Amino acid sequence: MIKALNIYDFSKFELEEFLTSKNYPKYRTSQIWRYLYRNNIDNFEDMKNIPIDLISDLNKYFFIEKLKEMNYVISKDKSTYKSLFKLTDNLRIETVLMNYPSDDHRKPRKTICVSSQVGCALGCTFCATGQQGFFRQLKTGEIISQIMYFKKLEDKKYFDSYLSKPEKSYDGIKNIVFMGMGEPLANYNNTIKAIKILNDPNGINLGARSITISTVGLVPEIIKLSKENIQINLAVSLHAPDNFTRAQTVPINKRYPIEMLIDACKKYIQQTNRKIFFEYVLLSGQNDSTSHANDLGILLKGMLAHVNLIPVNPTKLSEYKRTSDSMIIKFQKELKKFGIPSTIRMEKGIEVSAGCGQLATSNEY
Repeated sequence: MIKALNIYDFSKFELEEFLTSKNYPKYRTSQIWRYLYRNNIDNFEDMKNIPIDLISDLNKYFFIEKLKEMNYVISKDKSTYKSLFKLTDNLRIETVLMNYPSDDHRKPRKTICVSSQVGCALGCTFCATGQQGFFRQLKTGEIISQIMYFKKLEDKKYFDSYLSKPEKSYDGIKNIVFMGMGEPLANYNNTIKAIKILNDPNGINLGARSITISTVGLVPEIIKLSKENIQINLAVSLHAPDNFTRAQTVPINKRYPIEMLIDACKKYIQQTNRKIFFEYVLLSGQNDSTSHANDLGILLKGMLAHVNLIPVNPTKLSEYKRTSDSMIIKFQKELKKFGIPSTIRMEKGIEVSAGCGQLATSNEY
């Protein structure tokens, strides 16, 4: 008996190879691709101009994955929707949809925060995902399925009655951030394959610059990523300007100390001419002094860089305290002395554990 495969696991080229091996013309690939990713079809029978024999083969060899939503929660301000999904092996992941209002340079938009692994092996001490441990990599199709789930709900106008709409329109899903559960670069091949599917002009057609990968700092993979022909955004979780401080919260720093990480980042910038976003979670009394800001300024001076300042979010397994607003402003002003731009992260869904570092399948709904 033939075991059907998740069609979302297949690149366009791989799908074309399958179809031509079955003596179907190449142009059928683009038709099926558009049905899957433009029309958001989740049943092969709904592909109206595809011949019956091809529909039969698609059903024989493939299935279109439909993630099972076990539960969901919506933030008080109705800007954030978090889903708990059950995978085929009964493991679970969380995915977050966020609505952002317009600002000085962007229209109102929807952003999906996707997971790349079930759990995480890197064990950052302020991160709920890292504290729950690692179970397995997500397949390409499981990454894509998170996005397709929300695209299909959007098509059905499902969110109209659930999420706030302070603007005339949120104009569809415009950004994908690999900042959910897991370390995307530790699942390198599946993550890159998913990005190329998202970026395909005949499918979802999401611009590469609307996609962000966040990494805790896997040096070989950062170098490898710099050689990919995709102009995505790279966010590096730095969180400290020196090895002693960083090693207390980011265990991978012992393998890839700051000197190696910054060197890799400089090579990435040189290769891609792309800015790097450095994520900096502020922990009261630990990494948030003006002295830390001064050291960070020295570390990043002259780089094509932007710092995202993130007040630490509460989790069940950590007791870190938030930096005060006044200290954050002082920190930001110190960075400015070195010509380093920074932004204080706009918070979304903190009270429903949908914020940075809060995703974990043990969360209550």
